Amino acid sequence: MAELISLGAIALSGGKSSRMGTDKALLEIDGKPILQKICEVASDCGADPIYIVTPWQDRYKSLNLPDRCRFIDELVPKSPLTGFALGLSYFLNAFLMAGLKTDWTLLLACDLPNLKSDVIKLWAENLVNLSSEAIAYLPKSVKGWEPLCGFYRTSCLESLRTYIESGEYSFQAWLSQSVVVEIPNVDIQMLFNCNTPDDYQSIEQLLENHAEKNSLL
Repeated sequence: MAELISLGAIALSGGKSSRMGTDKALLEIDGKPILQKICEVASDCGADPIYIVTPWQDRYKSLNLPDRCRFIDELVPKSPLTGFALGLSYFLNAFLMAGLKTDWTLLLACDLPNLKSDVIKLWAENLVNLSSEAIAYLPKSVKGWEPLCGFYRTSCLESLRTYIESGEYSFQAWLSQSVVVEIPNVDIQMLFNCNTPDDYQSIEQLLENHAEKNSLL
């Protein structure tokens, strides 16, 4: 994959976690904060650099993050769309100054406890086969596109900025104006968002059951 495309990653951690009652990014899954697990998945997929867009970087600096992680200070979070645009602008500025380029960006939310790097690697292998008109390669559910677990061409920033400057902040509406390719055969459980205490409890119970099953083998 690394020989065919260049890949960066953006992890969004700008939400208030109001339904959870505590910072979702710091909840531990298998002994690791979710944000750390997400950054490790991105690193395993060859993403470099990995930008963490957040207004609370002091909370996360003590985490054992991959060396290729960098923080972007999001002073006034408005929506995931504006956080994404901020991260993309950093990519383009940094790589322009270095005389390099990043073809694709892996965008991930901070509350995806079931991510699997081997699955995302398989997704990434198909990026070279996409039409040049496609700006994104995303999973789809009954609710529509799953915009916070997939790939975007870095060149989509101009379209993204134009949309935001019109006063709109909906990922779904922006994507509806563009060419997006669906990632086939996605296990919907991998897209599970840990938003509430009940969600977190269900994940812990699942891991506990899995550990008990393995101990009996």
